[in-house]
Amino acid sequence: MSRVCDSREGSKLPRAVLIVDDSPTIRGFARLFLKPLQIEVKEAEDGAQALQIVRAAPPALAIVDVNMPGMDGLAYTRQIRTDERAEIARMPVILMTGDGSADLHKKGQAAGASDFLGKPLKGPELLALVKRFLGSSA
Repeated sequence: MSRVCDSREGSKLPRAVLIVDDSPTIRGFARLFLKPLQIEVKEAEDGAQALQIVRAAPPALAIVDVNMPGMDGLAYTRQIRTDERAEIARMPVILMTGDGSADLHKKGQAAGASDFLGKPLKGPELLALVKRFLGSSA
């Protein structure tokens, strides 16, 4: 189920963040943590759904769970990096995972991940990463 959750009140801001996780709870926490930034937050349940959203209207940033049924975060990131549209291929992808192993980080880097975010989600860490990737617009 694709759901666009617009946490902005009033003005249209140019930046959107896509949260991709099979857990509605994780997506909800991410949306809540990002609310102070007043940015558009889009949601997807898996990598395939996320690709549809990105190809229709590319967000500024995607935050993607590594472990999901169907297309996981690594496969999603590889698909993004090989997209024919430069704005999509260059889009930052942050992988979320509870697995802090060096092996997973190597796989993520090889897939083209821009950074990593630990799970369980922590609001200050999520905000800091999003602000860093969105720059002064956040």
